[in-house]
Amino acid sequence: MSAWVLPDHIADVLPSEARHIEELRRQLLDTARGYGYELVMPPLLEHLESLLSGTGEALDLQTFKLVDQLSGRSMGLRADTTPQVARIDAHLLNRRGVARLCYCGPVVHTRPDRPHATREPLQFGAEIYGHAGLEADTEVLRLALDSLQAAGVQGPVIIDLADARIVRALFAGLPVDAAAIARVHAALAAKDTSTLRELTADFPAASREGLLALVRLYGDASVLDEAARILPATAGVRAALSDLRQLAGRLDSARVSFDLADLRGYAYYSGMRFGIYTDGASDALVRGGRYDEVGAVFGRNRPAVGFSLDVRELVGVLPARPLRAAIRAPWSDADGLGRAIAALRAQGETVVCALPGHESEIDEFHCDRELVEHNGQWNVQAI
Repeated sequence: MSAWVLPDHIADVLPSEARHIEELRRQLLDTARGYGYELVMPPLLEHLESLLSGTGEALDLQTFKLVDQLSGRSMGLRADTTPQVARIDAHLLNRRGVARLCYCGPVVHTRPDRPHATREPLQFGAEIYGHAGLEADTEVLRLALDSLQAAGVQGPVIIDLADARIVRALFAGLPVDAAAIARVHAALAAKDTSTLRELTADFPAASREGLLALVRLYGDASVLDEAARILPATAGVRAALSDLRQLAGRLDSARVSFDLADLRGYAYYSGMRFGIYTDGASDALVRGGRYDEVGAVFGRNRPAVGFSLDVRELVGVLPARPLRAAIRAPWSDADGLGRAIAALRAQGETVVCALPGHESEIDEFHCDRELVEHNGQWNVQAI
């Protein structure tokens, strides 16, 4: 095998795309900071017992494992940042009130989570800890929408809402193990009615019919009316449907749809969950929701809600950015040239010194001006 061949679903990022990714990273973090979110930087690897404890167990198959050569202990490369941020909130910050935290860094997956996806996403996310009300859910949804707008997403976006409490209510009291629940979740997500009928054949009638009904409960706001009519009127179902109505009403002019069988993503969601879709993306560009049990294993079971997206995937649905305008300067020891270049760079300009014989090889920048000498003075003029 050639030394330059990379593993499947792993790729280098070349200059223009890398610049776009880095500029997006800054825009996203600045947008989160505008809402009062503080930046944290969890480590890329941790001891497995910390990384995969509690809700992190859902990430086990997606996590690369290795042995620490210093301690001999098993370690893992993070596959998602949320459990780490929950640990930071619980043990390092330990605040009594609300904590707003954001992050942007790589995660690594053992296998792509969908066709053509990378195994090394650059994950941006924002999370609120310490508030159980719909106000936090609303803020997270608005920040997600503003983040896409700041990134330059063009065309309409659709927010698809669901709530994990509905399925939990239909499972309440049933003697089924985690593996059986996972199979039902998979059938619901795939809207596979025949498989769902087989898996729920021994369930009580109300639970079975409720789960089968979820497969067709997707669409506009009328879905919530239909759900209220045909699903068991348990406290959990009523609360979930009420919250979904209120959230949809708070999203101003955003296009909102509902898919009450949508269980994709990580298994630690405990309430409202959402995906944001846009033209050009093969799946949801943003996923998030409420995950109130995420900090339990760390001894602080605080309310939590947030979202994440892959910056590299986001670049793929955006128009390519033009080359950055720059100033071309000669490579010379002429008197005053160095000072002129330094002054321009201090003003934020990009000045590219053309090495002798390579004056036309500046690929990543559009040199629309040049630095020329006239009567002992170096001035910028249009090319």
